[in-house]
Amino acid sequence: MLNFDLYNPTQYVFGKGQTQKLTTLVPKEAKILLAYGGGSIFKNGVYDQVKAALDGFEVIEFGGIEPNPRFETLMKAVEIIRAEKITFVLAVGGGSVIDGVKFISGAVNYEGNPIEILKKKVLFTDVTKVIPFGTVLTLPATGSEMNSGAVVTIEATQEKLTLGGSALFPKFSICDPTVIASLPKRQIQNGVVDAFTHVMEQYLTYPHDALLQDRFAESILQTLIEIGPSVVENPSDYKLASNYMWCATMALNGLIQKGVPSDWVTHMIGHELTALYEIDHARTLAIIGPNLYRVLFETKKEKLAQYGERVWNITGNSVEDKAEKAIEKTVDFFHQMGMKTKLSENTTNYENTADFIVNRFDERGWKALGEKQNVTLEKVKAIVEMSY
Repeated sequence: MLNFDLYNPTQYVFGKGQTQKLTTLVPKEAKILLAYGGGSIFKNGVYDQVKAALDGFEVIEFGGIEPNPRFETLMKAVEIIRAEKITFVLAVGGGSVIDGVKFISGAVNYEGNPIEILKKKVLFTDVTKVIPFGTVLTLPATGSEMNSGAVVTIEATQEKLTLGGSALFPKFSICDPTVIASLPKRQIQNGVVDAFTHVMEQYLTYPHDALLQDRFAESILQTLIEIGPSVVENPSDYKLASNYMWCATMALNGLIQKGVPSDWVTHMIGHELTALYEIDHARTLAIIGPNLYRVLFETKKEKLAQYGERVWNITGNSVEDKAEKAIEKTVDFFHQMGMKTKLSENTTNYENTADFIVNRFDERGWKALGEKQNVTLEKVKAIVEMSY
């Protein structure tokens, strides 16, 4: 098992009716920026719940944070915080809103051009230099409610880049599973596949001696397979909704990543597809993931076989046989979850995509990726072309 530090200071407040606890969770005398997205919180009643809980606080609202939050939009919120001397930010929404607020939190007091935060992958480690924030989760998927990472899109250059650091954990996250009842099926499908792939990025590498970590990861995968199709059809079923929400958080709150190698190339390529074509994040992962496993078959086959045996109950005559069946089972599950797993099924004019992504990775110096640093630019090109 690899050496690790485990640090997660987020207070996770889970269950029905927990939004009312905002009254005690938000610091007294705080001046709050209430940040949200396109307005779904007005339709599902969450906005009214939040406003009722914040009665007596001074609140300034900032709406319109996009899916795949834009740097340009977030900088408007940064200016409001500076001008109004905001002391606390409350993110009400899904992963995009929460990611956006993480950027806002770090950018307000950043010394320099805030775009450097994304271009240089700045890590925020000093909590005195960021604006504290909490979250009210409305869409389980990214795990952003209990981690310190974020992804932000620079619209001007069509780039989707990351930031993070230990200072960017939410102070608290309120997670009420009943909020998913009003979500469109597509968003729940995306959430299940996003969480599933988060686990795969940290699990599907190569055999190691972190036995408990593998079991943690496999249990999340098994649960998502068990409940995924059903929660899409029955989002008001509290058993399904609550397990789905907790799986999405556990998939990326740091626990299953400790002591093990991790990959993340599926995400790196997927981010480019979203930036280029506005394909839903989870759907880019469903496009790229299986083909990454195929291109890297020789170095991942042992773990693929283990995954097949333990998660899908696959039997076979060889490691290779079980590994190949595991990939096919994964694709079948993605199809069951409403994913279209070819780029050509999700967009048009994609013929030069592989070359564009390879050139972009080359410019950034991303030439040796993955858990073994063996994902070369040539392999990136092969993965993308196989995904057409």
